[in-house]
Amino acid sequence: MRLTAKQVTWLKVVLHLAAFIPFVWLFYAASQGQLSADPAKDIQHFTGRMALKLLLATLLVTPLARYGKQPLLIRTRRLLGLWCFAWATIHLTSYAMLELGISNLALLGRELVTRPYLTLGIISWLVLLSLAATSTQSLQRKLGSRWQKLHNFVYLVAILAPIHYLWSVKVISPQPLLYALGAIILLALRYKKFRQWLR
Repeated sequence: MRLTAKQVTWLKVVLHLAAFIPFVWLFYAASQGQLSADPAKDIQHFTGRMALKLLLATLLVTPLARYGKQPLLIRTRRLLGLWCFAWATIHLTSYAMLELGISNLALLGRELVTRPYLTLGIISWLVLLSLAATSTQSLQRKLGSRWQKLHNFVYLVAILAPIHYLWSVKVISPQPLLYALGAIILLALRYKKFRQWLR
């Protein structure tokens, strides 16, 4: 049974809540002192993981729509992508404000250049920024076929973001490996598309 437009609208409401409620929880946990002895790191890791989860959810939409024969599911992809960008922005902001501090923001540029894992992170964020900025229907029409080419750069983020996470934790941990594995599987499902690019 295919989803109806009304069911997809309700699904969008659920997805918006699923992406927003963790922010409410994080704000509550931070204000009530429920984080660890290093709350800045907790916030950075939590926001980064949320961005990764939403990135993987965004990449999951197309295979679900195709193999599940649910074409209307594609309508949820944009909102998931925008939430991914929002969480990635909070992640970057938390690093700049909580790790470096407002008085040391001048260090941000140097940090991004001297620490390779941060370089991967900022490249990923800049790509997400360009995708979010061009996600409106009016820009899709203006850009035409170039819009799809631009939005294919999400695959670059799917490669760089898990590497950024793996590199940032500095120890072998199962959690970043699982995100990397998820990204590999979701990219592998698009092997036909990548094979066409190589022709």
